[in-house]
Amino acid sequence: GRQEGLQKGRQEGRQEALAATLLRLAQRRFGEVPAETTARIEAAPAPDLERWLEGLLTAERLNDLFG
Repeated sequence: GRQEGLQKGRQEGRQEALAATLLRLAQRRFGEVPAETTARIEAAPAPDLERWLEGLLTAERLNDLFG
């Protein structure tokens, strides 16, 4: 019911915020992010996004995040 809808909305909002942060930081670090990578990030679940955000600290290339 209503509680489930609120929970789902919070999860989606969190995922969107993580994706937006990852994209912004990746652009600052590596330059333009290719469209296919942007789509992958936007579709990813929150645990992947969190792992990739942490990976930004040590990645030498954008593709290193996804390996």
